[in-house]
Amino acid sequence: MIDIKLIRENRDLVKENIKKKFQDKKLPLVDEIYELDQEYLRVKQDMDNKRALKNKLSTEIGTLMREKKQEEAEAKKKEVSEMGEEIEFLTKREDELSKEIKGKMMMIPNIIADSVPIGKDDSENVELKRFGEPVVPKYEIPYHADILEALDGLDKEASGRTSGEGFYYLMGDIARLHSAMITYARDFMISKGFKYCIPPFMIRADVVTGVMSFEEMDAMMYKIEGEDLYLIGTSEHSMIGKFKDQLLKKENLPYTLTSYSPCFRKEGGAHGLEERGVYRVHQFEKQEMVVICEPEDSEEWYEKMWNFTVEFFRSLDVPVRQLECCSGDLADLKYKSCDIEAWSPRQQKYFEVGSCSNLTDAQARRLGIRAKGENGNYYLHTLNNTVVASPRGLIAVIENNYQEDGSILIPKALQPYMGGMKKIEKK
Repeated sequence: MIDIKLIRENRDLVKENIKKKFQDKKLPLVDEIYELDQEYLRVKQDMDNKRALKNKLSTEIGTLMREKKQEEAEAKKKEVSEMGEEIEFLTKREDELSKEIKGKMMMIPNIIADSVPIGKDDSENVELKRFGEPVVPKYEIPYHADILEALDGLDKEASGRTSGEGFYYLMGDIARLHSAMITYARDFMISKGFKYCIPPFMIRADVVTGVMSFEEMDAMMYKIEGEDLYLIGTSEHSMIGKFKDQLLKKENLPYTLTSYSPCFRKEGGAHGLEERGVYRVHQFEKQEMVVICEPEDSEEWYEKMWNFTVEFFRSLDVPVRQLECCSGDLADLKYKSCDIEAWSPRQQKYFEVGSCSNLTDAQARRLGIRAKGENGNYYLHTLNNTVVASPRGLIAVIENNYQEDGSILIPKALQPYMGGMKKIEKK
């Protein structure tokens, strides 16, 4: 959520930002909010004036009573009573306006960085850097589901019976490799100075609306029937929610946290679900990183965070690239974002395995995350980034380490987490 001062002082900037995100249907909201805010300010000023006058009259009544001027005191009491009714009405109107303004403000996208390329969707994202040399072996690499099934590591037929489309059973050494990646990711981030955390896997609606837009909420989140609880789509949701309505101490900043969680997503819409594979699924596991920092430090943390993901995947012998997300591909709360994509030797192209985002103070405003400074309280900046999400990360590892005989070489970084095993072979 942006600062209301931007709409009070620079509506053109807010409108131009909306146009850059190709959300022209939201343009009328800016003027609507402006008019509501002007009324809110008038009501608040009127209410403050009346309260001051009421206090003045109450003091005068006390003086008149002491001077035994009963008739004049009663007249002023009547005036104070009528004023109290007016203040009650104004208070109610102020509350109504405040809620209406906030509801509309929640739909206004965050101001994007000047560096963000302008484009309608992810097809217009811009490649920035490549890390590692993409290799295409002379032998054919099968579809990842076929590789996993040949190694007795995947059972989609059984998960179809138990849970339906978008779920899976990982088995044996493949399941172990999946867990090894997540555990290694945990230790990797701890070595970078991040504090490890396992968060709640369900959060309340006021936390959900604090960390994402209404559109994302409807498209992603699973609601627990009959309760004010949602299954998390990523641990970022509950990790940022941990600081809701908190006034943090400057000396404790920044908060650098890495968290493990299962994640649950509807994954509906245009992308759909793969029938056989495990690339786009309803349930997966993830190691995340979250930073809450001073506003002036968020750009530096953004650069550090996406580079951590690159370093992680390169340590697993996976070539990756960084893509700058264009304006139309940015979620409403994001100031800037980049995707990290892994090389697929089977498809001979890259695919997304992680995303790093700087949300400036957009989430902090929604959730009330502030610090106390010399000149008063101020909102902090929040950032999040994927270390690894599996089974997508698993696909990247098995394709880039697949051998002609159908075996998979285990990257050296993961071997200690696999009991020293160096290769997964058919049995």
